[in-house]
Amino acid sequence: MNRGACAPISCGPSEGSTRRSDEWATRAPPVREINPMNMTVPIVVVQDLVKDYAERRAVDGVSFQIEAGEVLGLLGPNGSGKSTILKILTGYLVPTAGRVEIMGYDLARDGARARQQLGYVPEDATLYSHMRVDEFLRCMGGLKGLQGRALAQSVSRVVDDLGLGGVRRMPIGMLSRGFRQRVAIAQALINSPALLILDEPTNGLDPQQVIEVRELIKRLAPLHTVLVTSHVLGEIERVATRVAILLDGKLLTASAEASLPLLLSVRARAPAKGAALSALLATVPGVEAVRAMGDASTLAQHFELRLRSREAIPVVAATLHQAGASLLELQEVRADLEALFLDLTQRQRR
Repeated sequence: MNRGACAPISCGPSEGSTRRSDEWATRAPPVREINPMNMTVPIVVVQDLVKDYAERRAVDGVSFQIEAGEVLGLLGPNGSGKSTILKILTGYLVPTAGRVEIMGYDLARDGARARQQLGYVPEDATLYSHMRVDEFLRCMGGLKGLQGRALAQSVSRVVDDLGLGGVRRMPIGMLSRGFRQRVAIAQALINSPALLILDEPTNGLDPQQVIEVRELIKRLAPLHTVLVTSHVLGEIERVATRVAILLDGKLLTASAEASLPLLLSVRARAPAKGAALSALLATVPGVEAVRAMGDASTLAQHFELRLRSREAIPVVAATLHQAGASLLELQEVRADLEALFLDLTQRQRR
């Protein structure tokens, strides 16, 4: 972009503008409420979405909704359709079939209004290194239709909310990777969008910066609905209230954390060596699978059980007792997102 495309601002140097900043602010200010979101309709509705590239179907009948205030994590291996769905939501691609609504605006029939409701931070956000931070934010606000006092107030707001006050008059090219990511998020928020889309927001950041982006997403969530992608399952698990898992263009699940597999750790002393406790546990109603965690031929045995519901737990204990086994441990294990991802993708491929 030509430097003259955005009117330059005349501001003197601020404190910290003469040195390179390599760390994020240790304590970012709290995000203030911007605009109340319309709570009467889902923020995003995706229905029967299809996208074909020549003879390859990249997205195959995907449907989901995102409600106000949610953080939806979009997961899937390379080639699963994540990037295609993001490009459709942001208006870069037109779907082959299906419907997308953002804040009630149909993306196909009322694309301009639909896109006004979202802010987008791509994986490798393009920033203009020769511009100062506040100059760039004024430029982006102007492109989004803000002018005069409204533009000045919006720039001040995102500078405060993203902790950019100490670097606002520095050239973007002099900022650390972490601060550049904050600038990218600030430009996405400058028009107070209902939906914030973050594509791999922690990619390339150091551990401290990753933590701070994670905390920032959590603070933004009550005020903005967030759709976030990441190839790091642990990052999604820490910030998302719900996950949508894609494989080969199909949606496997769009579940809340409560839908993660229910696992039970069982340690028991068998009545005799080689006693088939695993076969016995597999017969308990409500037990979907039994996995031996050690040598099942010894007296002390350890198993991990996948349950349909917690109602099976007392039945497991009673079954072992009736078989003469001594129960050493019966403990629910919190399944992680990796377990859900592997379980669903393996089932689909089978």
